[in-house]
Amino acid sequence: MTGTRHAIITGCSSGIGKAIAVRLLADGWTVTGLSRSETSLGHGFRWLHADLSDPSSLAETVAGIDPADALVHAAGYQRTALLGELDPEALAGMFAVHVGAASALANEVVPRMPDGGRVLLIGSRTSTGAAGKSQYAATKAALMGMGRTWAQELAPRGITVNVLSPGPTDTPMLADPGRAATPPKLPALGQLVDPEDVAALAGFLLGPHGKSITGQNYVICGGASL
Repeated sequence: MTGTRHAIITGCSSGIGKAIAVRLLADGWTVTGLSRSETSLGHGFRWLHADLSDPSSLAETVAGIDPADALVHAAGYQRTALLGELDPEALAGMFAVHVGAASALANEVVPRMPDGGRVLLIGSRTSTGAAGKSQYAATKAALMGMGRTWAQELAPRGITVNVLSPGPTDTPMLADPGRAATPPKLPALGQLVDPEDVAALAGFLLGPHGKSITGQNYVICGGASL
């Protein structure tokens, strides 16, 4: 990848998506951010309104965007409940935002992506299972299978596809009442994951030295998975 690189990032208004956008802008990228809440991140950034809960609307949203060297799907939210109290609408909503939106965006963006591009999906450490988070975990686990499949399909074009799976990260999502049933626990290192640390790893995977890494899942959890 040469010249000014262009990334499309979902969930750019806060949390991990915003941290990745800020990181890439500092690295000289231009960024198109997709979110419901209007966001301004300065020079090189363009915001577009997007309803990620309605994947069928996203083809029109990105139709006029310049080809992207990278697609980062960071938008997400969490609803928690124990078995016996599961809400089917919560599962459908998370699946739409986490998996449906990723699929719809990649379907539109990747065919126009230059060879050697990057796709990064933000998963979760809990994709392997966590009490009270079965529905959330299921949607994040789906990203693993989808991402590895895309990695196989896109390898001949030199396009890498990886999943970045943070543990409990210091973002506004931790205070969401919808996840009150499972309050966050400090990981082994004694502090929540810094979103800027997640963004730094994302920057590496999206950068020139990420060219040999594809189909992988990177867990950054402060030792929560020990």
